[in-house]
Amino acid sequence: MKNSNQNKRNQSILIIMVIGLSLLSFRPIDNPGPQIGLGDTDLYDAIVAMDDIYFTAYNSCDMETQSKIYDENLEFYHDKGGLSTSKKEILESLERNICGKVTRELIEDSIEVYPIAGFGAVEIGLHKFHNNQEPNAIVEPSKFIIIWKQVDQSYKITRVISLH
Repeated sequence: MKNSNQNKRNQSILIIMVIGLSLLSFRPIDNPGPQIGLGDTDLYDAIVAMDDIYFTAYNSCDMETQSKIYDENLEFYHDKGGLSTSKKEILESLERNICGKVTRELIEDSIEVYPIAGFGAVEIGLHKFHNNQEPNAIVEPSKFIIIWKQVDQSYKITRVISLH
């Protein structure tokens, strides 16, 4: 049974990575612009608004809001840090390592949003993370992919792929 669950998890990881990498290849990185994905402007606006709500909470260390936006079955893939699957541990790590130390800046007009039928949406974009202890450090944009699950009239983050 455990092996079967691990196989399913590995398949899920592979599918998410293939979808994410495929979507990243649709647009040259040096030509950012708002990408709606299949013409759904309401979905695009909703996901951009959720991104803003989440990262405003991230930048201001509003752990309660961050916790509400993360799904209980969160998976966070970080190219340098690996896979994290504990919502509690992710929030504790953010509070310990990010709060007051790091802020996120979205690269204007870099967000792409694509619907996932019967589930929610994929958000792809570029952002920078600034180390507040080194305000003059040069920071390069990095890619991110967020899988949003629709819950009633809102969305929750279920998967994050963070690429630096």
